[in-house]
Amino acid sequence: MTTHAFLRVSTLDQDTEKNKIDILQFANTKKLGNVEFTEEHCSGRISYKERKLGTLLDSMISGDILIVPELSRIARSITQILEVIKMTKDKGIVLYSLKENFCNNDDSISSTVTSTIFALVAQIERDLISLRTREALHARQAQGVRLGRPKGKGKSRLDVHKDDILKMLSYGVPKTMIAKQYNTSVGNLYNYIKKLPEIK
Repeated sequence: MTTHAFLRVSTLDQDTEKNKIDILQFANTKKLGNVEFTEEHCSGRISYKERKLGTLLDSMISGDILIVPELSRIARSITQILEVIKMTKDKGIVLYSLKENFCNNDDSISSTVTSTIFALVAQIERDLISLRTREALHARQAQGVRLGRPKGKGKSRLDVHKDDILKMLSYGVPKTMIAKQYNTSVGNLYNYIKKLPEIK
């Protein structure tokens, strides 16, 4: 068994020392042995597969342990965070996230829901530009400006998110959360899913 810790910061001037101390204290409490740290300075928008995290996950084997300070350090995309959680679970890697008090070794429903909620919140909190854009669109709509998808049979503004929606469904993410993620109603999401050939 090898215990790894992953730390990611988006700019070079951010300090990881506090995270290191927290992780070492956690590992000591859990008696996880020596901790091997992997650090990288990059944007979370880059796919984890193209970063040091991807290389680290590929090298880890069943029984290994991975500690992160929080789920948002994995990625800024909820689908990527869920993909990493599923990957570690499938490979037999124990994943701990300190901020959310999360462990993928817990098979309870509450563990799955907790990881989903915190991943979603982390993305929303950090995707400020997208959030402001949506708020601006709502303001325009309130002023009577007509918004919506382009007219045409079979077209939907959810089409560009189809792969992510299918992946989230496969992970068991509640449809209410998916609808909120893509700023649509639950009813509209249900209708969209019904038309997908992959669901049939």
